[in-house]
Amino acid sequence: MITAYCFAHQQVTTTLVNINEPLPETTIWLDITRPTKSERQWLAGFSTEAVPDREDKNEIEASSRFYQNKDGLHINSLFSQKCEQSLDSVNIYFNLRANFLISMRDDDEHLITSFLSFLQRTPPTNMMPQQLFIQLFKVKVAHLADLTEEIYSALENVGHEVFDNEKIDDVFKLITIKEDMNGKIRLNLLDTQRTLNYMLRDYHDQLPSNALNDISNMQSDIDSLITHSQFLFEKLNFLMDSAMGFTGLQQNKISKIFSVAAVVFLPATLIASTYGMNFTNIPEVHWQYGYPWSIALMFASAAATFWFFKIKRWL
Repeated sequence: MITAYCFAHQQVTTTLVNINEPLPETTIWLDITRPTKSERQWLAGFSTEAVPDREDKNEIEASSRFYQNKDGLHINSLFSQKCEQSLDSVNIYFNLRANFLISMRDDDEHLITSFLSFLQRTPPTNMMPQQLFIQLFKVKVAHLADLTEEIYSALENVGHEVFDNEKIDDVFKLITIKEDMNGKIRLNLLDTQRTLNYMLRDYHDQLPSNALNDISNMQSDIDSLITHSQFLFEKLNFLMDSAMGFTGLQQNKISKIFSVAAVVFLPATLIASTYGMNFTNIPEVHWQYGYPWSIALMFASAAATFWFFKIKRWL
């Protein structure tokens, strides 16, 4: 599906593009979602190079993610996609041209959808493709900051719940989910940082002065967010180690109980085994007090062993 966002008279309007008809002249943003073969051919019709596919967008080397040609600036960027409690990273291809911006994605990205809706509700007085692209990345950085704050809030009480037997399973699940989220947030931050550095290095001549200031501010925000993500990574590792240590301690306590019980009843077992042997010359076999004597002896041996453990403070 191809959607054209047109800007005219300080208003943003939406138009579904028919590939058999010309593109609206006031198009400022061309958003392509899950392009079909015919739509990709249509886009290739006014492009000097082949339209990138999913594999091209997933390349990690800089030469594949940031480059320029006659069609303008080409950027592949990661965007965070919240999915219930987890977080997914979606690769989106951008082609920043002189007249309009092209975005192509194979998945729905709520952040871009929300940004496009925001443009329709409150359109700016003046809109250029470069400013539009920078504004989108400002929203992206702000979204990553919100996700980082969300992890902080989720971990606020985890330190106390680590030592609660009834909540330890939920704690392990929460720590695992948040560690995965933090890793993907950090990956998105580093990818955004690379994008902005490339634009400052190789595209700064085509950016207005206010866009350069926005990029500089975003870089400062990203630096601080990367520091926060490192702190969260260390905190999550500490909480995971604490949870595993507490679980091991609880298991050791249970093992200790079984070990002590086995040792306490070991003398009693020895007495019972001795008097359970089938030999005719056992002195107590025909003794009328043999049974209560053996029972009392077993209890006494168990009590003596238990008292010895208490004296040694092994219990």
